Amino acid sequence: MAVDFASAVSAYKSASRMGGAEGVGAATNPLSEKSEGPNFSDMVHGAIQDTIDAGRKGEEMTKLAIEGKADLRDVVMAVNNAETTLQTIVSVRNKVVSAYESILRMPI
Repeated sequence: MAVDFASAVSAYKSASRMGGAEGVGAATNPLSEKSEGPNFSDMVHGAIQDTIDAGRKGEEMTKLAIEGKADLRDVVMAVNNAETTLQTIVSVRNKVVSAYESILRMPI
């Protein structure tokens, strides 16, 4: 079953806005409480931005190596860092999608 990430985020947002349908007040609803620190969407945005930055750094180092202006060791490290970062974000995405699918399978 293919899951659209935008649908997952939309479902998460609508679930977090749900009030007390069964008489649960906002004071006892953990989804309505404000927490300190960044929210989930900020963390996802930061991780994606880090992945993009690592990819650009790898591309820039490769370009410098082609021009003869960079050490091969630095190029390999930058490209390896970009690859590791991308693998990490893909792994986290897969876990989030898996968790979302598990929630969808839960009986109501």
